[in-house]
Amino acid sequence: MKNTTLVLVIVLSILSCSKKNKEKMQTGKFEANWKSLKQYKTPEWFRDAKFGIWAHWGPQCQPEAGDWYARHMYVQGHDQYNFHKEHYGHPTEFGFKDVIHKWKAEKWDPEKLVALYKLAGAKYFFAMGNHHDNLDLWDSKYQEWNSVNVGPKKDILDGWAKAAKNNNLPFGVSIHSAHAWRWYETAQLSDTIGEYAGVSYDGKLTKKDGKGMWWEGLDPQKLYVQNHPLSEGSEDIGRIHNQWGWENGATLPSEEYCLNFYNRTVDMINKYDPDLIYFDDTALPLWPVSNVGLDIAAHYYNSNMKQHDGDLEAVLFGKILTDEQKECMVWDVERGAPDKIQEKPWQSCTCIGGWHYDRGVYDRGHYKSAKTVMQILVDIVSKNGNLLLNIPVRGDGSIDEKELKVVEGITAWMKINSECIYETRPWHIYGEGPKAESANPINSQGFNEGKGVAYSSKDIRFTKKGDALYAVVMDWPENDNEIRIKSLALNCPYYIDNFNNVKMLGGDIVSYKFDNEGLVVKLPSKSEMDAPLVLKIF
Repeated sequence: MKNTTLVLVIVLSILSCSKKNKEKMQTGKFEANWKSLKQYKTPEWFRDAKFGIWAHWGPQCQPEAGDWYARHMYVQGHDQYNFHKEHYGHPTEFGFKDVIHKWKAEKWDPEKLVALYKLAGAKYFFAMGNHHDNLDLWDSKYQEWNSVNVGPKKDILDGWAKAAKNNNLPFGVSIHSAHAWRWYETAQLSDTIGEYAGVSYDGKLTKKDGKGMWWEGLDPQKLYVQNHPLSEGSEDIGRIHNQWGWENGATLPSEEYCLNFYNRTVDMINKYDPDLIYFDDTALPLWPVSNVGLDIAAHYYNSNMKQHDGDLEAVLFGKILTDEQKECMVWDVERGAPDKIQEKPWQSCTCIGGWHYDRGVYDRGHYKSAKTVMQILVDIVSKNGNLLLNIPVRGDGSIDEKELKVVEGITAWMKINSECIYETRPWHIYGEGPKAESANPINSQGFNEGKGVAYSSKDIRFTKKGDALYAVVMDWPENDNEIRIKSLALNCPYYIDNFNNVKMLGGDIVSYKFDNEGLVVKLPSKSEMDAPLVLKIF
């Protein structure tokens, strides 16, 4: 058996970034180790906010063909490969660098979109700083492949940051590029059959190959970072998922790569002072093969404290965290939620469609409804969480009319019911009903959204603020317009006898009573009010 500890020590020693050409770290309370980061406390503003909206937008939205386009366009037989051949040409001749060149963002109006999202009830706004495609969406000092030099020739983060500030919303940035090294390996491959069999895609091109091309003077290896051997099983498109933490035969990133990621991220922090940062990584970026994620976290926390007169107001998200790591940052659960109240604040991130804009989702009418989004939000808030919701943005920078309808539905619901969301805290239990009773413990990666039985009027979620308890009924009663909440029975340990009044936010109730079977509420005939329905009990 391999000595895993020894191997890890050797790897960390090899990959520890040299101080040469390294952006200076802000010193202060936090040091670059897990023990020091455990001093972190989630700021109250984030606990109160509950709801943020995300523009998960970059060059992979240009084809409008869905998630992970820049990886799958290099997989012969994949739907996105076939789409790419039909719309752009063969990936040996027209690679993702050329898709970036096509991206112009000509209809992008960040002020209009952020104002729309604030009206819908968002209390913070997120933009994407880069994705696994490795294009920095700002005037990056350490990445020549950035949105100012190529593509739209615009500083995307600057536009979003100014719009967030103008709308008085905390500004977040998501960073995903730590995985480009492994993720782009498909660009090293070639077709296995047909006219182009054995002809390499463009992932191994270098600067000298650009003479006379639109990208002359740029080095494609700064984008694709493929000057390394393939990981074990790289030809298997799904193998990346069990190598996400740089294990199971993944080719380990170089010291230069790790240093470049550190410099780019610190450059972003120094330029924009984001209130929140989301890392699409297991724990921290490049952990455990490099310490640069720890360096970035310490720099971010110390920089934020300097900006706020010694108070830490920053929120840093990581995914698939150990209990110890949950002391150091906020746990993010992708497309899912735990099955019980969490002691520490956490966040779920999800999307009304795909992460990157997908015209097929639009054509099939497969966006989540506003009702579904609100059910997700209420469930998450009842468990001490926040929801970060992505509204996919088209390549041109706009959102479509079906997405706008969803946002308007969210706006209408929040206008009536937001008091059961903002500044609330969990009750003794998060809920009752068939959905709660059948909930399965979440795995560490999430992705349990929409699993199990559908919500019904028997599904109740609770939140609390001050002396008021909010019982959120996840759907309209199916038959007799009667709601029964068992957890509020007179003989239930959760019942508090100073609850005397019940009203429905935005509507009327016919009658209510507390008895040994629960709180029984009679509603009028179904109105035009949209579920979930909110009962305020005080």
